[in-house]
Amino acid sequence: MTKIDEFQELRPLLFSIAYRILGSVSEAEDAVQETWLRFEASPVEPRSARAFLSTAVSRVAIDVLRSARVRRERYVGPWFPEPLLADPYADPARAVELADSVSMAALLLLERLSPLERAVFVLRDVFDFDYPDVASAVGRSGAACRQLAARARRHMAEGRPRFDADRHDREALAARFFGALREGDLEGLRDLLAADVSLAGDGGGKAPQLARAVAGAENVARLLASIYPRMARAGVGFDRHEVNGQPGAIFRDGDGRVLHTLALEVVDGRIEAIRVVINPDKLGHLGPVADAWAINRRVRHPGR
Repeated sequence: MTKIDEFQELRPLLFSIAYRILGSVSEAEDAVQETWLRFEASPVEPRSARAFLSTAVSRVAIDVLRSARVRRERYVGPWFPEPLLADPYADPARAVELADSVSMAALLLLERLSPLERAVFVLRDVFDFDYPDVASAVGRSGAACRQLAARARRHMAEGRPRFDADRHDREALAARFFGALREGDLEGLRDLLAADVSLAGDGGGKAPQLARAVAGAENVARLLASIYPRMARAGVGFDRHEVNGQPGAIFRDGDGRVLHTLALEVVDGRIEAIRVVINPDKLGHLGPVADAWAINRRVRHPGR
């Protein structure tokens, strides 16, 4: 097998590792490309392409994350990961676990970890790498990696998301939610929301966004029931789609350009969180991006 064949075979795994470490599709793709360049330029044929490439992509991602964290500290408003529609790494035996590990809630928890803790947790707890391979990937001893993993697990356990285990039930609830949203059905929406539900948007200062998160079933239901009918009249529609392994949708303008994504977090048969990504810098990988400011003007001032 040639180098390029080995790389292409492992590419889904490399992207999935990098995305979980970085929370960014574009940065993960860049990390994978840099990994290929290192693999291609290596004068020595590695004993294991998987070990070499996993080590390379982890180290690249750790370096990128260190600089990205500084930018995220100055970010305008809430920071959410770039939406991922499909995780290319498929393992049917662990499909639910892998989907939950790429959820918005899980990735936001990973933001609490140091870059090394995050990489160790992803490699060991998500992808089940042996500790010697983890140690090689992050350049630390096996004992140090065990300590990093233990610290990461403690942080993650403090706020670990609890998703409904039955994906069929999640999807059925999501279908009811989007049906009620389309109809502007206040009561229907209210019945699907947890009492302490929150709705927040990530515009990054580059698109219209809520001044602050909206909390509580009544407040969130009233906002959704009032805003979507006006958006529909402005030509906005949506396609249901899994977003970061959870029920969600892509909202588009009348020309099919991406306006924002919406992801639901379902716990105990109710929607506990709604996260909207509208920052245009985070949507380009999904297709042409809509002018959110222009749509906002049409929604707020119809007929102008």
